[in-house]
Amino acid sequence: MSGRVVVIGVGNPLRGDDGVGPAAVEALRGRVPDDTVLVASDGEPARMLDLWRGADTVVVVEALRARSGGPGELHTLTAAEAACRTARTASTHALGLGECLALAEALGQLPRRLVVHAVEVADIELGAGLSEAVRSALPALIDRAAASVRQAYERNP
Repeated sequence: MSGRVVVIGVGNPLRGDDGVGPAAVEALRGRVPDDTVLVASDGEPARMLDLWRGADTVVVVEALRARSGGPGELHTLTAAEAACRTARTASTHALGLGECLALAEALGQLPRRLVVHAVEVADIELGAGLSEAVRSALPALIDRAAASVRQAYERNP
């Protein structure tokens, strides 16, 4: 058990609401312990696996288009829930989080704890900023991610 905590903001800031993951990671700077790894990623599975290698806890912050909720709706998912739910969603990444989690499981590279905090998107058009719905949900999304980081450190002092 390493105690290492990694927060990965998945997305592309140049694709509207898909930029919410990197925006959340940036907002976490100064709100979580200094030894927390905060990184933005495009979601490519090999890079994701490399980012969380050796981590005890991974927190993924992601945009989600699942048709089950309205723009700005927040979701907190376990790795298993995320693998099932995100495998069928629209994504601006070549492969989605569901495929990444399936690959990690097949390779025996899932971290001990992985939680996904996601927000339903409204707009993933090229060049657009965050929609009003996602911008309004961003503070609560950041709070959820920060709480997951705190919980990880409480489990592994």
